[in-house]
Amino acid sequence: MSSVLKQKTLKNAISCSGVGLHTGAKVTMTIFPAKADTGIRFKRTDISGRQAVILANWSNVIDSRLCSTVANEDGVSIATVEHLMAAFAGLGIDNALVEINGPEVPIMDGSAAPFAFLIECAGIGELKAPRMAIKITMPVESRDTNRFASLMPADTFAIRFDIEFPSPAVASQSHVVELADGAFKKEVARARTFGFEHEVAALRAAGLLLGGSLDNAVVVSGDKVLNDSGLRYSDEFVRHKILDSIGDLYLAGKPIIGQFHGSRSGHAMN
Repeated sequence: MSSVLKQKTLKNAISCSGVGLHTGAKVTMTIFPAKADTGIRFKRTDISGRQAVILANWSNVIDSRLCSTVANEDGVSIATVEHLMAAFAGLGIDNALVEINGPEVPIMDGSAAPFAFLIECAGIGELKAPRMAIKITMPVESRDTNRFASLMPADTFAIRFDIEFPSPAVASQSHVVELADGAFKKEVARARTFGFEHEVAALRAAGLLLGGSLDNAVVVSGDKVLNDSGLRYSDEFVRHKILDSIGDLYLAGKPIIGQFHGSRSGHAMN
């Protein structure tokens, strides 16, 4: 008889502070253990007079421009949830309450590694309830001209992603990762978000990227990476797109058993 996988949460609460990538807001965030079957929930502690708890679920996504933003029926929102959601997915956390005193999850170093570190420091505890999953039984695809995202039946959760940018520093990259045996931490978690120097002024004029810097993003100018430390992986750009996809897909509410393939897709298509 095969053993039944059990749901997991944190053993202890743990906190961090940082700035939001797009809002530039300084925030403090605390991740708490949570009961079985409650999922990942965010709570805005700076909001009073309105329901401030938001379930991290695809049905609550209200914006997917450059990041994934979720909101509740009262219009209370939290932005840039994908990196933290990727850490929850990669470390198998089913239930957690994330309290935060601002509108956006802190960007930290631009990757999911700081969040994975926090979760491991807090400890991972097993709950009595069985873990449920979403098994892909037939192909599902979203396509838009030269971009697409698809899910195919498979025995495990694997992700393939392809990107292509005119910048010689990025160019065309592809990578495949099967999320098993610690692959998330080794192959994906440290990959940072990235952007292009020539786009920064326009994004900031639009009220985005107000907290961005070389400390929390890889910045590309033509054929050069401007960060003094260079890249963490030779193909860090496509690995970060995989990280984003893992976080976005975890908004399904449960882990997925199937293979995802993204080709130039973004948060909206995911």
